[in-house]
Amino acid sequence: MNRIANTVSYEEFLKNKKLIVSPVGIKVDPSKINSTLFDFQKDLVRWSLRKGRSALFADTGLGKTFMQLEWARLTGKRVLIVAPLSVARQTVREAEKINIDVNYTRSSVDLSGGINITNYEMIEHFDPADFEAIVLDESSILKGLTGKTREKLNKMFFGAQYKLCCTATPAPNDIAEVANHSEFLGIMSRNDMLATFFVHDQNGWRLKKHAAKPFYRWLASWGMSVKKPSDLGYSDEGFILPNLNIIPEIVEIDYVPEGQLFWTGLKGIQGRSRVRKDTLPQRVNRAAELISSNDKQWIAWVGLNDEGTELKKLIPDAVLVEGSQSAEKKAEAIEGFQDGKYRVMITKPKIAGLGMNLQNASDMVFVGLSDSYESYYQCIRRCYRFGQNNPVNAYIVLSSPEEDIFKNILRKEREAEVMSKNLIENIKEFEKEEIQEVENKWIYENDDYEGNGYKLMLGDSAERIKEIEAESVDLSIFSPPFISLYTYSPTERDIGNSKTEEEFYNHFGFIIDELLRITKPGRNACVHVAQIPAMLVRDGYIGMKDFRGGAIQEFQKRGWIYHGEVCIDKCPQAQAIRTHSKGLSFNQLKKDSSWLRPALADYILVFRRPGENKVPIRPDITNEEWIEWARPVWYGIRESDTLNVAEGRDCSDERHICPLQLETIERCIKLWSNKNETIFSPFMGIGSEGYEAIRNERNFIGIELKRSYYEAAIRNLKKASSLKDQMSIFDALE
Repeated sequence: MNRIANTVSYEEFLKNKKLIVSPVGIKVDPSKINSTLFDFQKDLVRWSLRKGRSALFADTGLGKTFMQLEWARLTGKRVLIVAPLSVARQTVREAEKINIDVNYTRSSVDLSGGINITNYEMIEHFDPADFEAIVLDESSILKGLTGKTREKLNKMFFGAQYKLCCTATPAPNDIAEVANHSEFLGIMSRNDMLATFFVHDQNGWRLKKHAAKPFYRWLASWGMSVKKPSDLGYSDEGFILPNLNIIPEIVEIDYVPEGQLFWTGLKGIQGRSRVRKDTLPQRVNRAAELISSNDKQWIAWVGLNDEGTELKKLIPDAVLVEGSQSAEKKAEAIEGFQDGKYRVMITKPKIAGLGMNLQNASDMVFVGLSDSYESYYQCIRRCYRFGQNNPVNAYIVLSSPEEDIFKNILRKEREAEVMSKNLIENIKEFEKEEIQEVENKWIYENDDYEGNGYKLMLGDSAERIKEIEAESVDLSIFSPPFISLYTYSPTERDIGNSKTEEEFYNHFGFIIDELLRITKPGRNACVHVAQIPAMLVRDGYIGMKDFRGGAIQEFQKRGWIYHGEVCIDKCPQAQAIRTHSKGLSFNQLKKDSSWLRPALADYILVFRRPGENKVPIRPDITNEEWIEWARPVWYGIRESDTLNVAEGRDCSDERHICPLQLETIERCIKLWSNKNETIFSPFMGIGSEGYEAIRNERNFIGIELKRSYYEAAIRNLKKASSLKDQMSIFDALE
């Protein structure tokens, strides 16, 4: 039988297994970067060029525009920057400050050979083949685009050699935002990201507990989230923000909606819209009073066309920027406000609330408010950004019936601040390693414990199994981990933490090879497996995956003889309750039985090492027991006949561990080993195989990667050894 050989070392395999994005770009000499950039900006430019495909999640005022322009210049390619309409012309002006020429274009007919910029609305007028590099400016706009438009962008620039996304720091719980960027950059699809790092429960999608560090490490390998330079270990000098004053202006109104006897509170979108329209005159008048209280520049954020029109009548020296105006007229008005030509600018958040640098003003007023925290935050950050020298005053003008909207925004703000702080705290160490090109290593522990007739080893089975003497094991019994990412641990040493089935079997193969080496010729390995349901979010379909067949093939490829198997009967009702499987439910029986399937059985696969067995095995069982155990299906094994799983459970585990039933282990031990022989498990867990080995007068060696399980196994084998000693005393007395 031909054996497959491992083509890489185990150390190299683990390195390749890490879920990080490898560089595909270019290394740039720091001296080539414009000297006007701050040190942290230079390093971020170098990092993003080295990565090739990356995202800069940098807060407002940290210089995303300069960084993306230098990135585009240093690629040496023809680049297309795609930006919101109001931002594109601003970028051209900013580029002049660092002596970079940027060509503003609306189609492929007037491209330059260097850096070109257009707006998102014009993207369909370009041929992606004309560009080798693409920049999405204010890329959080992806979240607001239709699915069809996002797919078009992804498809158009799928093959671009260099990609860069620039936007403010994403909310760490905003799965859509992270997924949109990952998909556009070609890092990972949304479905793959969800299947890898997230789990779905009654509250929706949430990050798996064991997946937190791997997720943040993965994110840091392609996206830099920065609130301030010190997040990456740099000085914050020049980046200390002035005071921000949020001033609610509640206009008291005795409001009763038409058709009602009294005010019953805000109810839904329609109720909010109705109140906003009915209270428009009072709010506009109060906003006009505030703007007229001084002669400084002001921004008035409106949500309704009528709010803007009425406010313009009351503020003669204001410029009104509306959606119905041409792109040129909008840009002229915004640039005029930036240059001081207009004292007051009246506009909507969706026109100038994203990406614009409006720090020439430090006073603003919201003439009403929506429930969108993101819109509120972005509007404030147009003025309240690094580089602002004056305290920023943001007045929130609401009618008294709308006061709950402001309270809702404040609640969202508190939540966002906590989540953003959590994101930065979790990710900054990984980001520093990325910037410095330092490799992160997981904390990995080794330990040993020896008792009467057993030895327990803490560590990685693929490494620690090499310490076991060749041809010293009489029988192996174990359940290999299934492919279930970050369910029980965060480390790449966990076989279950595999991205694909191929990676899983390659990892398992290192252990299968060593298992063959340490097993005596002619002796067996009993491998407990079950079939795996295919999931729509992970696999793209609902069905079954043949884990049993995959295990058989892998053992055979690596020199083992497939000797036989036993199917272990399972209760379908218990399985339906535990898994909530659609294929086992009574509802589906009545609805559409095409989705029904039998319950999933367990299997004991028996493999034999080639060669002659030198010591005959003489099982201590009766003929009647053999008749029962020789059946292809073992019935009557209680699913609850296990050791106490709670002893080894980690608070971060996503599922309870499922130890092999003790009676199943006992049958394997009695059938395929003699007393005083050595039983081995490379995936010891809480020690079930060792417990039965000691109880049945065998020796045991076990390896376990996870400390909480290892310590539970120590307790369980101490208990088994104690029970064995007690029985020996009783036997002697008899």
